[in-house]
Amino acid sequence: MLGGAGALELPLRSWSQGPVESAPATSLAEGRVLPEAPEPDNQLTAKTVSRSANVSGTVIDTYGDLVPGATVIIESADAADRHRQEANDNGFFEFKNITPGISYRVTVSAKGFDPWVSPPVTLEQGQFFQVTGINLRVHAEVSSVHVVATREQIATEQVTVAEHQRILGIIPNFYVIYDSENAVQLTTKLKFRMAARVAVDPVSFLGAATLGAIYQAGDIPNYQQGWTGYAQRFGAVYADGVSDIMFGGAILPWLLHQDPRYFYLGKGPAKSRLRHALSNPFVCKGDNGHKQVNFSSMGGDLVSGALSNLYYPESNRGASLVFTGFLISTGERLAVSVLQEFVIRRFTPSAKH
Repeated sequence: MLGGAGALELPLRSWSQGPVESAPATSLAEGRVLPEAPEPDNQLTAKTVSRSANVSGTVIDTYGDLVPGATVIIESADAADRHRQEANDNGFFEFKNITPGISYRVTVSAKGFDPWVSPPVTLEQGQFFQVTGINLRVHAEVSSVHVVATREQIATEQVTVAEHQRILGIIPNFYVIYDSENAVQLTTKLKFRMAARVAVDPVSFLGAATLGAIYQAGDIPNYQQGWTGYAQRFGAVYADGVSDIMFGGAILPWLLHQDPRYFYLGKGPAKSRLRHALSNPFVCKGDNGHKQVNFSSMGGDLVSGALSNLYYPESNRGASLVFTGFLISTGERLAVSVLQEFVIRRFTPSAKH
């Protein structure tokens, strides 16, 4: 409470109100009339009316938090009539013995905040004036935090986003970047990280198991039947996939400085987008940002086919295994690229563009 018991009948107003004539004092916090406190032995002492005025207030920010230690200045047009103090731990300040009948302004400032200046006010004799509406705003340059990230950090974040891309929330869709305009080149570490992530994904094991069962039913390659034959087919399919993704998605892109990802276009005429998709197995983006012959993708298919000769039945080995596998893989890439450009994004809930 401001002013004590001796000021209970003095007029009170705030910045936002006009002068109040002979109004009974109220609680600044609750706005209710305060009763006069009885003196000991039920006797009232004489009330002393101050001829000067008092000004007080509480400093808060725009979020409603107290701002302790804020600098508060009250001053008139007379340079000598200037008073300064710091708000206490509760953000509260009070200036006593302010000369009435003179126009004053209150200025509040604090580190990291824009200054707050009150409208002018002329105090009356004996007035206890509460300054309201002190809401400090954070400096614009403080509220906007500029984070400078390295290219590696940005690339890592983009890969992390891609690793959450799954068709229908299930099938990995890691090797497409939807925010192509802001794509950053991959580091060697990230190229291997992406390849390894696909190789050990549970869906990769499930896909190999399913394709192995299909090959078992068709009796291809020429392994034996039964569980042993199924295990051989499963192992061969999984080994094909791992060797292809490791060579085509990591080792060759590292050696040749190429980016193994599909860069989603997503805009422009349908013909342009189709041309972009169909060129993907044969044209890629280099780490330098320029288009290059996609030796990584085609080379990965050829290397994978060549390695298949090490574990396929002897009757299935030979150049035909390599080049047949290459043609099949190329056809798959063409189909998947077209689907990526026109269909798959719709079924990838986490895709960001």
